[in-house]
Amino acid sequence: MTINTQIENPVEVVELSPSYKIPLFLIVIAIALGFVSWWAAVIPALLGLFLTIQTILIRLQFSDRALFVMRSGKILREFPYSKWLNWEIFWSPVPILFYFREVNDIHFLPIIFDPKALRECLNKYYPVQ
Repeated sequence: MTINTQIENPVEVVELSPSYKIPLFLIVIAIALGFVSWWAAVIPALLGLFLTIQTILIRLQFSDRALFVMRSGKILREFPYSKWLNWEIFWSPVPILFYFREVNDIHFLPIIFDPKALRECLNKYYPVQ
């Protein structure tokens, strides 16, 4: 977790660190399945490779007013908290999916970032009522 402050407008921005646990788990599963049938290994291998690339490129940043999805340092999407209805992290023992709902949209993101820091930021910036 990195904390940045902008010089012109001093706003705390928290960027989540990447986590390669899910992509690596899928690649390990693909290798194991490869010994049984390479056809069975294709889907988890491709998904693991895709998530590895996304983990390298995508970052989440939390500010006082919005969640930002960044790719290679550029903002892809901004999700203002004022439009959020709720959020949840699925499967507590091993967090694999982050869900949040806005007034008009539902969003799902795989946990390709530090799940503990994600939960801390969500509780800080949009606490569950």
